[in-house]
Amino acid sequence: MTDYRFDRECRTPYSEAYSIVKEEGQMGRVDLHYTSGAVYATLSVNEDVTMENIQDLIELIDEELVMSAEVLREDFIVTVHQGKEIGIFSDEDDEAENGAEGAN
Repeated sequence: MTDYRFDRECRTPYSEAYSIVKEEGQMGRVDLHYTSGAVYATLSVNEDVTMENIQDLIELIDEELVMSAEVLREDFIVTVHQGKEIGIFSDEDDEAENGAEGAN
């Protein structure tokens, strides 16, 4: 199994988001949502990630993140998206852009 690291980006009482990193850099992201009966995950991985690695990741996410959260669950449901990241957008980016325009 490839060595992956999960870097937490944010956490609420009912959800968490992690960047998935391996030696070469970031290769995906997982968002976890905890309900009373199930844990739902949205797994987004880069285009070059193989199906075997996706299966490994799902198992690792279950073992290292979901089970360690000590949430009783009946099911772990994972939706997988595969593609490329096109950017990260934020209100702060908009404010900086508008501030630069207003200065001219």
